[in-house]
Order: sequence, then C-alpha cells, then structure tokens
Amino acid sequence: MKPLLLSPIGLGLAALGRPGYINIGHREDLADGYSITAMEAHSHRVLDRAWKLGVRYFDVARSYGAAEAFLGSWLRGRNLKPDRITVGSKWGYTYAAGWQVEAEAHEIKVHTLTTLLRHREETRATLGSYLDIYQIHSATAESGVLEDREVLEELVKLKGEGVRVGLTLSGPAQGATLLRAMEISVDGERLFDSVQATWNLLERSAANALFEAKKDGMTVIIKEAVANGRLTNRNLHSKFAVKRKMLTAQAARLGTTVDALAIAAVLHRPWADVVLSGAATVEQVESNLKALDIEWDDEAEQTLKPLMESGGEYWRIRSELAWN
Repeated sequence: MKPLLLSPIGLGLAALGRPGYINIGHREDLADGYSITAMEAHSHRVLDRAWKLGVRYFDVARSYGAAEAFLGSWLRGRNLKPDRITVGSKWGYTYAAGWQVEAEAHEIKVHTLTTLLRHREETRATLGSYLDIYQIHSATAESGVLEDREVLEELVKLKGEGVRVGLTLSGPAQGATLLRAMEISVDGERLFDSVQATWNLLERSAANALFEAKKDGMTVIIKEAVANGRLTNRNLHSKFAVKRKMLTAQAARLGTTVDALAIAAVLHRPWADVVLSGAATVEQVESNLKALDIEWDDEAEQTLKPLMESGGEYWRIRSELAWN
C-alpha cells in the first residue's frame, strides 16, 4: 500500500456530484445549472481551488450521483499522479434519483456481496489506480454488514490488492458500531484501516470510540463538521436563534466565519486526522479553509458546549432536512 497523503481538511463531493442534496441552501450553490456538463465544470472549479489551497484528501461515493466520474475526469485532466493525492470512495448505497431533485428515493442502501462486487467494478472504472480507501457506506448493526462473512472475506482480498478498507458511520449508535468493527480481525490483524464518522459541535456522541480508534492506529476522518449547513450563517431556523448567536459571537471574537469556527472545533480534537469540507462552491472552500488559521481556545471550547444535542435529537433533525 502506498503511504496516505492526508491534509488536515479534505473535500467531500456529496454536494457536488448530483443536483439534489440536503445541505441548507444547496439550490443556490448550483446556479451554474443542473446539467451533467455544467455540474462537472462547476465541480472542477471547486476541486481546483481546494487543491490550490492545499487539500490533498478527496472523498466520494457510488451514491453521490456522478461524483466519482467528476473526480476521475479532474484527476486525469490535471494529470495528477496517484502518489500526489489520496482518494476515498464508498460502496453500499446506490444513487437512485435519476438526476432529479425530487425523487421517491435518492439513495438505496444494500450491504451485500453482490452490491460490493458491482460497486467495486464501477469505482475502478471511474477512479482506477487513484483509489486508496474503499469504505462501507454507513455501516450499522441493522444492515448486518459487519456479520457478513462473504463481504468481509472480499474486503480482505481488496486489502491484498493494496487498497485500504474503511467504514463510514451514521446515526446515534455510531460509537457502538465502531467498537464492534474494531473487533473484526483477520489473521490477528484488524480488518478496518479507517473510519469516517460524524462529529461536530452539535453531535459529539462518538468521541470516545473515535479516540479508541485513533489509539488503535486507525485513520479517523470526520464528516458533517458544519452539520449540513446547520452550523453556518444559512441556518435561520427560529429554534436555532440562541445557538446561532453564540456561534456568531465566538466567530467574531476569533475573527473568522461561523463555518470555519465549526470546522476548527473538529480540527482541535486530537483524534481527528482529516476533517471533510462539504463545500459546494469556491467561496465555501475558501471560507472553510480559514479554519486552519484559527487558534481554538478554552473560551470557545467552554462557551460552545451548550450547543450539544443528544444523538437522537441530532439525527432526527438531520432526517428532516429537505432535499433541495
């Protein structure tokens, strides 16, 4: 396996590879148009800016519409060699929206060997030798994927081909799922090399498990640092007004933006290797990357603790965000 080239902030393409997504204000981000050609050109502009600002980890998935294809065409078009970048993708969810914003189902989750084999070949066709980490997309106890011997054996084969194996997590049981995954070993070695989980100023329930994963040698990637826009200036919901005021005050004190403040909070965690920006515009990339210049301090840490929600509340609110 080639060494991973990681940057403190990575770029996830969930909002760049398809017309519809749940980020607050996503509609305004795609002003250039919804055609595949327009969105590919738009994604390339965002990727160019992220690269220039030092981003070296890029994260996609089979269910992110054409995100793998967009990233692949950008990598080849810019003639970037695989050893200059780290790419992670995911299998298990299939894109089902048909390039529409309103759809009966946007993603269909099936964690079976058949899905793994099909998605792996599709990913190889778009990313080829650039793929460094292949992750189970949203592993949960309910999906049964961590107990599926056929799937686990195929993941072992993938590792033998030089690709690291990871898993991503969602829901209030993230921590428990991660600890279960860490128990899975082959010939005395832990199967999973990396974990991608949600941690932000609102949802902190997986912190202890992520600490254990880092201590055990896993690469820890954090997603949803700005909570799909809830931790940005776009969150104008009346029930969030008090928390918004707290965020705005701390951002002003530290001379930064609310989104950068939220990302800086994650960068400050000693167990976080990469924090994903979910930026959908060049301006958002630039604002997100300001987090690297913030000197997170105890006042910010203590003042923003009241933002924390229970895992159940956070994931309930997230499930109610509208595709737009």
